[in-house]
Amino acid sequence: MEDRFAGIREFVATVDGGSLTAAANLLGVTGSAVGKSISRLEARLGVQLLHRTTRRMDLTTEGEAYLVSCRRVLEELAQTESFLSTGHQHPIGRLRVDLPTTFGRRHVIPTLLALCTRHEKLDMSVTLRDRAVDMVGEGIDLAVRIGALDAYPDLVARRLGEQTLVICASPDYLARRGTPLTHADLYRHDCLVGWRPGNRPMWLLKNAQGQTEPHEVPMRHEFFDGDALESACLAGCGLAQLPTWLAGDALRRGALVEVLSDITGGAMPIHVVWQKTWHLQPKVRVTVDELVRMAADSPEAFNRGRM
Repeated sequence: MEDRFAGIREFVATVDGGSLTAAANLLGVTGSAVGKSISRLEARLGVQLLHRTTRRMDLTTEGEAYLVSCRRVLEELAQTESFLSTGHQHPIGRLRVDLPTTFGRRHVIPTLLALCTRHEKLDMSVTLRDRAVDMVGEGIDLAVRIGALDAYPDLVARRLGEQTLVICASPDYLARRGTPLTHADLYRHDCLVGWRPGNRPMWLLKNAQGQTEPHEVPMRHEFFDGDALESACLAGCGLAQLPTWLAGDALRRGALVEVLSDITGGAMPIHVVWQKTWHLQPKVRVTVDELVRMAADSPEAFNRGRM
């Protein structure tokens, strides 16, 4: 009977070690044995996983995709074996996390770092991106998402809180340019927006029926990074529509002033999302629990008073 797992450890060890020799030393076999195992694996799959020359070894496109699945299988196996042998589920292994850029930097990464300090066998690979990713295809174990979620049968989500948007400006800017009172007043002001490829500058505003929808605004400056957008607003460069988790502290200090509160909108849920599996790995479970606790302990950042 064909062993579908044959060659997987050799393949992963070779990629991690960078050579057949390194993989052989790690696995306690010969380099030729490793090479034969990978060749048999490629023959069974019907694709080439590695480009091998006398000087280097590189993953093929198929190899990169297969490596993601192989790592996940080996990590889940290690987690299950640890549970069976100890009777306890301790978070071990590498957790791949994807976060919104500014929100993740400000409100999530400190919690992840503290979690890793408490669990010495838990390792993190964290990416910061303001776009949706294919969690399964890219091997992401856990993500934090702001906004409505599409229904994916292979993903599980838990709500952490809510993001709301406010339009604000510095007192200095308002003293120079006046306070806008209506939607039409925006066209006499400098508007600061977050950069999005291929999109027109939009803010979420309420229409005459009280429904929130995107409205184009006259853009003066645009910024890819949320921290930079807030800094420009604080410097008196114009009006900005900012989430309360970003502008809240400045609003409380009076460094920023909210305007047009009757027409601004844009309440969006904040979720932690992870892949659905038959056995929830301890590293995922512990991290989800910690993020839920973090959200409960940070009601201002997660706007939990409105939930």
